[in-house]
Amino acid sequence: MARSRRPNKYQRAALTPQSDVTRLAYGGARRVARRGAEWFVRDIPAHRAEKAYRCPECGTEIPQGQAHVVAWSAEHFFGDEAAVRDRRHYHAHCWRLA
Repeated sequence: MARSRRPNKYQRAALTPQSDVTRLAYGGARRVARRGAEWFVRDIPAHRAEKAYRCPECGTEIPQGQAHVVAWSAEHFFGDEAAVRDRRHYHAHCWRLA
């Protein structure tokens, strides 16, 4: 019987393009341009949403257990640590519309 010649996981990894290492440096966040500034944005899945937050865009609560987006400035005047302290949690649709 002929054996299937599907690539193994190492061959598939070699075929895929290299990912951006900056995402590893910033906890899986992607860098995006929004509102004339650069932001780091990370998606928070529902199972990782452990607290309730208030969305700064619409002013309503993001309840515990709801998937959402966390964003912080990539160009904070006082550096990366201050930017992470000033991060904000947005409803995913509020972030897309902003």
